[in-house]
Amino acid sequence: MLEQKLEQLKNIFAEMERTIIAYSGGIDSTLVAKVAYDVLGDRALAVTAESASLLPEDLEDAKIQALEIGIPHQVIQTHEMENSNYTANPVNRCYFCKSELHDTLKPLALSLGYPYVVDGVNADDLRDYRPGIQAAKERGARSPLAEVGITKLEVREISKFLGLPWWDKPAQPCLSSRFPYGEEITIAKLQRVGRAELHLRKLGWKNLRVRSTGDTAKIELAPEQIKEFVLTTDLPQLVTAFQEFGFIYVTLDLEGYRSGKLNQVLSPEIRNSNTPSQVMMS
Repeated sequence: MLEQKLEQLKNIFAEMERTIIAYSGGIDSTLVAKVAYDVLGDRALAVTAESASLLPEDLEDAKIQALEIGIPHQVIQTHEMENSNYTANPVNRCYFCKSELHDTLKPLALSLGYPYVVDGVNADDLRDYRPGIQAAKERGARSPLAEVGITKLEVREISKFLGLPWWDKPAQPCLSSRFPYGEEITIAKLQRVGRAELHLRKLGWKNLRVRSTGDTAKIELAPEQIKEFVLTTDLPQLVTAFQEFGFIYVTLDLEGYRSGKLNQVLSPEIRNSNTPSQVMMS
């Protein structure tokens, strides 16, 4: 079944002939970039958006991965932080982020002669609240993984099958996803969250989030790692480090990391919809 889906994915790119990939360096868009390059060679271009919501270290990872794949890679600047609809952090914040991204990618693609822009949205994403998906669709972007019905687990399985060394790379959505809806997002807040997560990564913890509410940092780890974390971490030293990053309080989420946790405050109507018009803010 996986080999069949991989062939279907290749066929999509063969029909496109030339395409730009909205490439974050995450496991999904990296698989798309890999398959696109295998089929199209230099007629596929990976483009990464650099902004305050992307850790510099993650940008470097994206560059390294693109180089290993062999795909041409370009970095562009996006300016979602200049949009008050985005920084106000409404429930459809991602709509404004993806609008900025694809409003930048589409004219770039046209100017360079690429008829298509594709992203790394997978089949599982369609079942979650992802208002950014609608923004991409409105601007003509395609989602080959979702079109073929490839799930998040299958993305990892296909990546492993293709020999990609980062097949088990933890998901790393933009840093703005660390804030509860309605709390204003600033560059300073993004930077302190980014530094805190990087600090934990350097200590050996991988699948994690540092959620930020006001001046409080809440650490989320895989549930099975919580006990080890408490027993092996120099907690006073960790608190000091986080306070140096700008937090006042440091807490540990006893439930542990769960994707989409911040969406639990949304009504079922919103959670089950990827249509931004229901929750649009001006």
